[in-house]
Amino acid sequence: MNTILAIVPALNEVDNIGSVVQNLKSTAPWLDVLVIDDGSTDQTAEVARAHGAKVISLPVNLGIGGAVQTGFLYAVKNHYDVALQVDGDGQHRAAEIEKLIAPILSGEADVTIGSRFLVKTSYKSPWPRRFGIYFLSKTIQSVVRKRYTDPTSGFRAYNQKALRVVSMHYSTDYPEPDSIVTLVKNRLRVIEISVEMDARLSGSSSITPFKSGYYMFKVSLAIILNSMMSRIWRE
Repeated sequence: MNTILAIVPALNEVDNIGSVVQNLKSTAPWLDVLVIDDGSTDQTAEVARAHGAKVISLPVNLGIGGAVQTGFLYAVKNHYDVALQVDGDGQHRAAEIEKLIAPILSGEADVTIGSRFLVKTSYKSPWPRRFGIYFLSKTIQSVVRKRYTDPTSGFRAYNQKALRVVSMHYSTDYPEPDSIVTLVKNRLRVIEISVEMDARLSGSSSITPFKSGYYMFKVSLAIILNSMMSRIWRE
């Protein structure tokens, strides 16, 4: 029996986190759900606990990278076979989890990334964001010689080998594209799986149009610098 953990980073998601945890537990009752409360100033932690999730409340806001890496460290320490990353805003469908973890459990892949763009889906995004995703995809392809259509997706699954890498090395800010380079450089098999996603249940994304240009520049630079690093994990 494989042990599987869903890591849910959340910052001030009081309006969404209850539904996210409830959907995970009802759709995939075999999951353990861990919410990383990233310094929220609302009742995110309390609502998550009330719906049956384990909660780690960080004393300060670490950002998405620090929150998710906390979950990775927890998964490694507690010897989970597979860990999922699931956003706390309701964008990721619990019904797609089995599709995401299947290649991990079969030994086909070490990491799977849920992609909105591998094939045409119902997901709609504004053209500036689509352009940014395309640009980052091309940047990663130039480094690892493999195309990833949705490098910013935070809907992912990792096996134990991959967890040992990302628990040691994971960017604190906008980590998803950069982590693909880290994983591939450490000879891990990273594949994409087509999934359906939704718009966030409520609230707005932290990535504003102004931040998009900064995001693209910063992450591209991180990808290039990361490509020059030596491997972290060795057999």
